[in-house]
Parts: sequence; C-alpha cells; structure tokens
Amino acid sequence: MKTYTKESLIQELQQIREIGWHESIRTGKGRNDGSVGNTLEQLLGIEENNLPIPNASEWELKAQRINTSSLTTLFHMEPSPRALKFIPSILLPIYGWEHQEAGEKHSKAEKSFRQTINANSFSSRGFSVFVNREEEKIEIIFDSERVDESHQGWLSEVIEKGGKTLPETPYWGFKDIFHKVGSKLHNCFFIQAESKQENNKEYFYYKNILMLKNISLEKFIDAIESGYLYIDFDARTGHNHGTKFRIREKSIPDLYETSISY
Repeated sequence: MKTYTKESLIQELQQIREIGWHESIRTGKGRNDGSVGNTLEQLLGIEENNLPIPNASEWELKAQRINTSSLTTLFHMEPSPRALKFIPSILLPIYGWEHQEAGEKHSKAEKSFRQTINANSFSSRGFSVFVNREEEKIEIIFDSERVDESHQGWLSEVIEKGGKTLPETPYWGFKDIFHKVGSKLHNCFFIQAESKQENNKEYFYYKNILMLKNISLEKFIDAIESGYLYIDFDARTGHNHGTKFRIREKSIPDLYETSISY
C-alpha cells in the first residue's frame, strides 16, 4: 500500500484529475453511491477507509458525485441516556410500526422505526430535532399534534401504549458530539466527481479537490439547528442499523473553518 504526505496526496489527486475519466470498479445494475470513493481509493492504491499519511487518524477522504442530492453519513452515534438503550427499549416497542416485510422475510411481530429528521420540520409521524442550547443538548422531540392524517391509526396504538409524549427525551450532549466530531472529522480531503455512463459502464472524472481543515463545532451545531444536518434512525426489532448524523455532500465544506481548492 502506498503512503503519502499531504502534499504528495494532493499531487496524486491532481494527476488523477489530469488523466481524465476513470472506469468505476463497481459493476452491476444501478448506480452505487460508494463506487466514487471506492474507485478513487483503488486509483490511490490505498485500502478502504485507511488514509496512509502522517497523523492519518486526523484526516478523512470523502468522494461524491457532483450535484448529488443524496445524504452522506458523517458518523454513527446512539442517543443518551445510554443505559436505557432507548431505541430497542422505547422507540421500537412504543413508536415502531409494522415492518414492510413482517410475516415474509421477518416474523409477523417485526417492528420498524425509520426516520430521517431535522430541526426545521416535523416528520409525518410527529418527530423532530431540537437544539437545546441552554442545556447543551441535541434532543429528539415528539408532538402527537403534528402526526399526519395518514398515520392516525398508528398514533392511536402509540397512545394506547402510553406514548402520547416521550417517556424520556433521547439526546446527545454537546460535549459528546464535539468529541465525536473532533476525532472523526477534524480534517478532510473532499473530492467531487462528474460521472457518465457509456456501454453500461460508469466513469468518473475527479474534478474538484478540496482540503478542509479544522471542523468548527459551532458550525456543526448551527447546521443541525438550521435543518441541513439530519439525524437518521434505521432500526427494526431484529437489528438496529445505527443512528446516523447525515448531511448533503455540498454542505460539508460549510462545517470547516478553512477550505482550500486545488
């Protein structure tokens, strides 16, 4: 595996751009969002999610299609109070709904709780995000009055289970968020690629090279409060896929103090 300094990595990325279009290493039907980064990692001669530069733990390499509307996962982090195991003990049994494959792929009793929510709106099932600056917490809130008409049957079941209001507020403390963000996303090489299809194959042109330095914890909280940073729950009775903090790729540079284009 190759090793790089920051300077030599930038030079290598510039050479990859100068060559032009590169065939995706992923094959098969449909467009794979991970193929942009996987192909770039192969071109760089590095292992997946393993950037071999000095202080590599302080750097991330992210690549995405230009103008994509998809969300990218920044990190996984379960809410507090951790001891409650909030998702399997409260959200799924009280607020979960029948899994779409219950009785087929999964048991008839399989429940699902999948929500992608932000702070400037309520989901159709009445969930939202609240930035509690006074207590320095990112909180999940539920308002039964905000539940869409199409989910009134589900709401009746929730109320029968005592869930008209959340029995406990799940949250992430600012300090915990800051530790996670600072250790995972402190600095980042952010590459944006154009893509095209030819003869049932996808090709990438790694056009924009950005070096992002010093993630701003205040900007991160502002992004949550402004609604362009999302919290994503993806759990079912048999498995919790993890709670994710997600953002649109184009907004990632807005989280950093310094953005340098090459």
